[in-house]
This record gives sequence, structure tokens and C-alpha cells, in this order.
Amino acid sequence: MSVTEMRPNMDNWQERVDLAAAFRWTVRLNMHEAVANHFSLAINDSGTQFLMNPNQMHFSRIKASDLIVVDVEDPQAMEGPDAPDPTAWGLHGGMHRHCAHARCAMHVHSPYATALATLADSRLPPVDQNACMFFDRVVVDENYGGLAFEEEGERCAQLFDDPKKKVMVMGNHGILVIGDTVADTFNRMFYFERACQTYLLALQTGRPLRVLPDDVAEKTAREIEEYPEQDLRHLAELKAILDEEGSSYAQ
Repeated sequence: MSVTEMRPNMDNWQERVDLAAAFRWTVRLNMHEAVANHFSLAINDSGTQFLMNPNQMHFSRIKASDLIVVDVEDPQAMEGPDAPDPTAWGLHGGMHRHCAHARCAMHVHSPYATALATLADSRLPPVDQNACMFFDRVVVDENYGGLAFEEEGERCAQLFDDPKKKVMVMGNHGILVIGDTVADTFNRMFYFERACQTYLLALQTGRPLRVLPDDVAEKTAREIEEYPEQDLRHLAELKAILDEEGSSYAQ
């Protein structure tokens, strides 16, 4: 049996495939940044063990079998050739250790969300349907403290004290999106970037914004949250496109 044929027998294979597809599609959307940024997915109940991308490997090349397993309780986790990026270790280790509802975490410096993070007021008002998805569901961190090593990662994790809020605008930095699964988290990250794009384009007109009332925004947010399987179907379609193209992501 070839090595390729054996790879599907790796632990958490479907989760690996989903995560690899998310990396590849993040590049398609130009939401990546060189060999920085990182995604992770908890693979045990306590969240102390998780999959994540290898240190400084470009998202466009990541395959399911490339993903490393990180254990925050392993004192030697940062030693050896497979050690994660120190900021990835700090931020994602902090998330999975201190935030129980962060099963999956995606951190990017995507253009429009990062632009929002540079504004003195980094809130996203409900100016369209996509923005309504995030009404009262975003944490704005206004206390950027440098690279996200362990202390900074723990501080960020503690800001997710409301389980309803699953997006963090990391002031002067980027965004951190959490969720239950890869599909759930990627879908949220995608729509937040699109909502930021619409908002910033609207600001550029210099004309008054048509901001929806709070009750309409909340109603819309709940309706979208209850919409069946949108995240699953979204990721499934992206994987289908990658498969048709002969992508190596699922190897």
C-alpha cells in the first residue's frame, strides 16, 4: 500500500481535510498574509490537543497530512522540527485552554477586517444583511499588546466570556474567529470579511449610512444562525471545486 493510500488512516482525517480546504480557500479569497496567520481545531474534549498548520508554511501548499498535532500540556511542544510558530502557540493555545466554546479558531490579517481594526471605532454597524450576522456578536479588543505570545493569547481568550460572541476584532492587528467546526468557523470568517468590505466601501462614499434598527439586526442575526446547514454546504461546495481541479489539499 502506498503512503498516499495510508494517509486516510491518520487520526482525525476528515477534520484534517476540512481544515486543509479552509487554508486553500483562504488564499483564493486573498485573506492570507505571506506565511503568517494560523488556524487550529481541537481534537479532544478538553481542547488541550489541537490540529494546526505547520510553522510558516504557505496556506496554498498545506495538505491534510501536513497538519501538526499540538498538546498544550506537553512541556516539550515547542521543541523539535515540528514545533508550531510561537505566536500560533500563544494565541491558539490560549484559546483552546481558556475558552471552552473555541473548538476551532482562525486568525487572519484579511484586508477589510484588518482595516476595520485600525479605526478608532472598530465596531461593525448593521448596514446590510451580512453585517447583521454579527450584531452584538463581536468583541473589540482595544488593548493590543504586541505579538501574541502566551500571555497575550491568554488575555485574548478571556475576552470571549460571552459564548454568543465568536468574532474578535483585534485592534491594530487583525481578527480571530472561533466556532464549533471548521465549516462553522470558516463560514463566519468569510462573511465577516465581506461585511467589513461593504461597510468600508460605504464609508468611502462620504454619504450617510442607512443603519438598521437594533431589533431588525438581532432578528436577522438569529434567522441566519438558524438557517440550516449553510456552513456545511458552503465548505462542501469549496471542497468539490478543489476536487474537480485536482487539488492536493486532501492528501
